Amino acid sequence: MDLYEYQARDMFESHGVPVLAGIVAYTPEEAKAAAEKIGGVVVVKAQVKVGGRGKAGGVKVAKTADEAFQYATDILGMDIKGHTVNKVMIAQGADIAEEFYFSVLLDRANRNYLAMCSVEGGMEIEELAVERPEALARIAVDPAVGIDQAKADEIVAAAGFAPELTEKVAAAILKLWDVFTKEDATLVEVNPLVLTGGGDIVALDGKVTLDDSASEIRHPGHEELDDKANTDPLEAKAAAAGLNYVKLDGEVGVIGNGAGLVMSTLDVVAYAGENHGNVKPANFLDIGGGASAEVMAAGLDVILNDPQVKSVFVNVFGGITACDAVANGIVGALNTLGDAANKPLIVRLDGNNVEEGRRILAAANHPLVTLAATMDEGANKAAELANSAK
Repeated sequence: MDLYEYQARDMFESHGVPVLAGIVAYTPEEAKAAAEKIGGVVVVKAQVKVGGRGKAGGVKVAKTADEAFQYATDILGMDIKGHTVNKVMIAQGADIAEEFYFSVLLDRANRNYLAMCSVEGGMEIEELAVERPEALARIAVDPAVGIDQAKADEIVAAAGFAPELTEKVAAAILKLWDVFTKEDATLVEVNPLVLTGGGDIVALDGKVTLDDSASEIRHPGHEELDDKANTDPLEAKAAAAGLNYVKLDGEVGVIGNGAGLVMSTLDVVAYAGENHGNVKPANFLDIGGGASAEVMAAGLDVILNDPQVKSVFVNVFGGITACDAVANGIVGALNTLGDAANKPLIVRLDGNNVEEGRRILAAANHPLVTLAATMDEGANKAAELANSAK
């Protein structure tokens, strides 16, 4: 679960991370009252879970409460990269002397954590990583040890902070590590982490992603942070059905069993799409080990209700659940959905009992289903059909 900036700010404050005052507002009147309460110069910041708010006009500096009212009026209801702004944060203005960057995240590829830090904060970190990679320190963090004082000092040194700042920055990093571990986060990012004119280190912005699996058991209070009203309806529908689904911005729906296989399928579909109008995957959907008719119907119901989807690629490797069971699941799902199933399905089966699975699908002879012998063949056909239906 990704948090809004104001939620991250409040979480930082609860763990002793230095932050400035911030109040969330849902109306221009609330924004004006918040600005009056904070006093002085404030910043009106759109609260959406996407970057690029400033470039889109979603961040404005207000010198008076009346200006905060006007900026909130302009920003509320704004569309930023497909996200509607329903609330703003009125943040205390800061006397910024220097801007830095810090993050710690789960590094799945290397099975540890990764801390990244730079004395050049404020800009898009992706741009910095590409244009000046030497300016971004990357320090592996052993999960068994974490970020202790020695590791914090190592991070600060690698980033190249001035000697007079090392102690203060290291102290802030240790507090941010507390947020990461005690809240079971997979990402904690501050951009910018600033040095104020008064010599203080302050987190001016925050991005936090929480581990949903840990939240269910270890942090029941995290449920209150979930903004269900603004959750994508397809993701909400998938979650209600117990499906592991993430919506993407593409035209080819993807269903697979196993996260690794689904991730590989996304890559293959994206590659195939380059030859067919640059179509892309529309989602990540892992149905897990049980591809029953009920589970398959739930997955197809979610994907087929995405208006962006033009074709669906079902890519399944039969293991514990054999391919004949998967095939029966697909046939049963199509029968269950009836007229709601109205987009072509490319099905690739492999593994346990694959020949019987293919026979079942061939015998069903459903007009929407096309069998593919390989992953590449299936991805190419799905991309071709999606492109032709655009």
